[in-house]
Amino acid sequence: MKNRSRIEITNMMLDAARSGATKTQIMYKSYLSYSQLVEYMKYLQQNELITQEEGTQLYRPTAKGLKFLNLSEELSEMTFATRLVES
Repeated sequence: MKNRSRIEITNMMLDAARSGATKTQIMYKSYLSYSQLVEYMKYLQQNELITQEEGTQLYRPTAKGLKFLNLSEELSEMTFATRLVES
């Protein structure tokens, strides 16, 4: 697997948590080690992109996190379409 950017990892984590996920589920779906998970969860929470549901172990993207994820997906689609046109 190639090295991933912070944005790619953030997208994978937010997507994994879209319908509610534990830290372990996010870690496995995003292909992260535990130490990486801890670092990125801190980053996501500080930037208000993900939140823990009160009284549970589940994490979900915030409205800001969903907006980030949707915009990232749109940008990805645009760049993919550009690559197809250039080919």
